[in-house]
Amino acid sequence: MSTMNISLPDTLKSFVDEQVSQRGYGTSSEYMRELIRKDKDGQQLRGLLLAGAASASTAPADGSYFESLRDRVRHTQG
Repeated sequence: MSTMNISLPDTLKSFVDEQVSQRGYGTSSEYMRELIRKDKDGQQLRGLLLAGAASASTAPADGSYFESLRDRVRHTQG
């Protein structure tokens, strides 16, 4: 695992220490890794949402669409 040093103002350092203590993280590094993972996941989700928004329209997702999905699930389970 690589090491990275981060400089924080005292107020942010206090905030990180408080979050570590209150949220049950073992170290400030664990807290920072979690924040980075969440940010990475958020960026991936944003990319997927933008790709979906830019894609061609398909049939509307109405009641019959969801019923056809249920039928497919029922047939694959049986």
